[in-house]
Amino acid sequence: MYGAEPVSADLIRQQLRCLAEDTPFHAIKTGALGNAAVVDVLVEFIREHPGIPVITDPVIKAAGGGDLADDELLSAMKEKLFPLAEMITPNGIELTMLGGNDDPDQAAKNLLESGCESVLATGGHGTGVHIINTLYNHAPEPMRWEVERIGGEYHGTGCTLAAAIAAGRASGLSPRAAISQAQNYVHRAILHALEVGKGQPVPDRGILWER
Repeated sequence: MYGAEPVSADLIRQQLRCLAEDTPFHAIKTGALGNAAVVDVLVEFIREHPGIPVITDPVIKAAGGGDLADDELLSAMKEKLFPLAEMITPNGIELTMLGGNDDPDQAAKNLLESGCESVLATGGHGTGVHIINTLYNHAPEPMRWEVERIGGEYHGTGCTLAAAIAAGRASGLSPRAAISQAQNYVHRAILHALEVGKGQPVPDRGILWER
């Protein structure tokens, strides 16, 4: 990461109002937020438009290194945004930091107890033949998916997954069906990843969507 600067929270508020006056919202996906003031704007907007599925990718660190969230932003996300989200999608490192425990099950439980509706712990940053994504909610047992792991490091896989889940929810799929479809989409996008410059390959998000 060579530099990151948050967008003005007031500008984001104006953009959201402009969009809301022009088009309906069927789902919301959030990624790197910049600072706590942006969280306040999003929370305000979500409360004004209840019933819209919110998928939150709690981006904390850049893939190439560097912090994208300070303590104030982390607290704002946990206390204000997460309780309004239908699902948060942390990777292993983010789950440990946000849930305050090295054990994934306990970290997810801590997040659920703090107000999260559901936690999809993504396994893309792990090791092993398969990526294991685990959905924690208030059901007795978590639900797990296994996806074939493709070798190498890719930029934007978590973002792509969360966005694809939000797209599935916007089209009327259930949360579980949206996760399944999104995983298949991301797998195919990675298989056709684009090499842009000297950085990590980027999933080809223009790949044809298949259910």
